Amino acid sequence: MDIIRVEGGHALAGSVCVSGAKNSALKLMAATLLAPGVTTLQNVPNISDVHVMGKVLKRMGATIEVADEHSLVIDTSNVDSWEAPYELVAKMRASTAVMGPLLGRFGRAKIAMPGGCNLGARKIDMHILGLEALGVKFDTDHGYIHADASEGLIGANVTLEFASVGATENLIMAAVRARGTTVIDNAAREPEIVDLANMLNSMGAKIVGAGTPVVQIEGVKELHPTTHRVIGDRIEAGTFIVAGALAAGEDGIEVRGFNSNHLGMVIKKFELMGIDIEHIEGGVRVRRAERILPVDIQTLPFPGFPTDMQAQAMVLSALADGSSVITENIFENRFMFASELVRMGADIRIESHHAMIHGVKGFSGAQVVSPDLRGGAALVVAGLVADGYTEVSAIHHIDRGYEHFVKKLEDLGACVQRATIPDPTDE
Repeated sequence: MDIIRVEGGHALAGSVCVSGAKNSALKLMAATLLAPGVTTLQNVPNISDVHVMGKVLKRMGATIEVADEHSLVIDTSNVDSWEAPYELVAKMRASTAVMGPLLGRFGRAKIAMPGGCNLGARKIDMHILGLEALGVKFDTDHGYIHADASEGLIGANVTLEFASVGATENLIMAAVRARGTTVIDNAAREPEIVDLANMLNSMGAKIVGAGTPVVQIEGVKELHPTTHRVIGDRIEAGTFIVAGALAAGEDGIEVRGFNSNHLGMVIKKFELMGIDIEHIEGGVRVRRAERILPVDIQTLPFPGFPTDMQAQAMVLSALADGSSVITENIFENRFMFASELVRMGADIRIESHHAMIHGVKGFSGAQVVSPDLRGGAALVVAGLVADGYTEVSAIHHIDRGYEHFVKKLEDLGACVQRATIPDPTDE
């Protein structure tokens, strides 16, 4: 069993460069299905979720060459399957992103019901309702969703009940091959949506309005391969900003490789907490907060505070001089992380989708379990300032979204190591 062991009390210094955005790279990989031929993706993070998406594409007939650690050359010329099998989809919910591209290319798709982080229902009802408006017929049996648009996709006006990132992405990727014009109202506005639209437009699509609540897509008859660079990972950047706010030395740390505008609300809230964040070229410089002020946060779709930064923000709030409230509006099970932070000495009470956090003087190192991707990374960050040693297990969650996480922390001066220990549940 792999764990991450952290010794608290070591100051961080220097610079860290974040990897390409996980939440963008996975959808861009799926989008390559729309253009038979060879597409090159640059700045792709070397993480387990990318490996799983690679297996999904290969199962369909694609070939993938790793040009260097962060560049994938994907040839979809011989893709002849439109099925995303259960054993792969169950590992990663984002693999449902192939539904839109498969419908656009083949007019059909067979997708296993999704898995991924245990964050709640994460239903794909909005994907289905939106695609039905484009003429797709759905049937479900034996744990699979069968989507049929063999008579052709037809442009339509679609209003999403909620600004769902996944539904917006699937709709865009299907609509680029539909007859006529599709308008998505109440579309998600995340930077990853803009990245997807930029790549599709470079492939010959006609998409306007990405990053706004209304996206218009004029269908085209075909798309061609392209070369595209994935944007930097704003959530990884936010995680290192929290690490710097807690543990940076006198000169602070630099977090580079991302667009700081993509973290607008996060930076605003952190500045209200007393954290010194300076915008620099290609990133930010963050200095340790001598005193953390309490602040109330609620997670919302972009440009609101991202749910993927909620656990990291809770670590800061748990050490604030006063009481804070964090309201989780996206995933109902996102607070599983809180009970692990309480093991380290935090004072947190959960009521429905609210976390009442009373600041404490410090954390105590403890054995904790990573409940999900972001919660696991946040526990490691908490360990940077805990008294003694913190051991974080179930770190396969962290591997899903953070490339060389331990190495990057080590390079900043943290005393952290990855180790393999016997599984205590084994006899």
